[in-house]
Amino acid sequence: MAKLEGKIALVTGSGQGVGQGIALALASEGAAIAVVGRTLEKLEATCRLIEARGSEALAVECDIKDPGSLSACVDRVVSRFGGINILVNNAQEVPLGSLEAVSDEAFEAGWQSGPMATFRLMKLCYPFLKGDGSIVNLASTAAKRWDASHYGAYAAVKEPIRALSRAAACEWGPDNVRTNVILPHAKSPGLKGWIEQNPEEASAFMASIPLRRIGECEEDIGRFVAMLCSEEARYINGQSIAVDGGQAYMG
Repeated sequence: MAKLEGKIALVTGSGQGVGQGIALALASEGAAIAVVGRTLEKLEATCRLIEARGSEALAVECDIKDPGSLSACVDRVVSRFGGINILVNNAQEVPLGSLEAVSDEAFEAGWQSGPMATFRLMKLCYPFLKGDGSIVNLASTAAKRWDASHYGAYAAVKEPIRALSRAAACEWGPDNVRTNVILPHAKSPGLKGWIEQNPEEASAFMASIPLRRIGECEEDIGRFVAMLCSEEARYINGQSIAVDGGQAYMG
């Protein structure tokens, strides 16, 4: 029997990249997937890939910066599938650049799509997750960099997600809701663009990864998330886990 047979997963930003990889991996283990994001065409493409693997999928257009859109998203997923067992907060806009270069608007978009969206969606899903739920939130190792130049704003909108996740793990653990964080390196469209724009820094970045490669969205990141949401990881709660080939030291 598949590890996640009968489970319902809501994955934000699953029209492409890491979110899509996670959605596909969860579907391969038997979960039905609510594919959530901004671009319907991309969401429907992911749904077709999921359905080809024999799992159910629902495309849900959603602006994660809008509380009303998040609430409507959860209502639609529950109406279609009857509940939610797994929540993956993946989607986020990230402000990159020096402190002087990052605008207030870019920073605010990172805050609203990251910590605020995570905070809101966890609370919306909590009543359905009680009993056997798993939350996986995505953060970043940007705050672990020795030289934080040009990554301060990025780290600043990712680190609060770890704090919120730890609180959820402690407050909701008695209800058998587990909350964990992954900090991944993966071949996402965003990372690809960064590599193309910063070839020298990207080369040094690659050399700093002990495994000497960037993770695959489904095979490396998605499958780990699927395991983390399964009974095999039922005692893992409140942890931040770097899924990055050994680059970051989380101690």
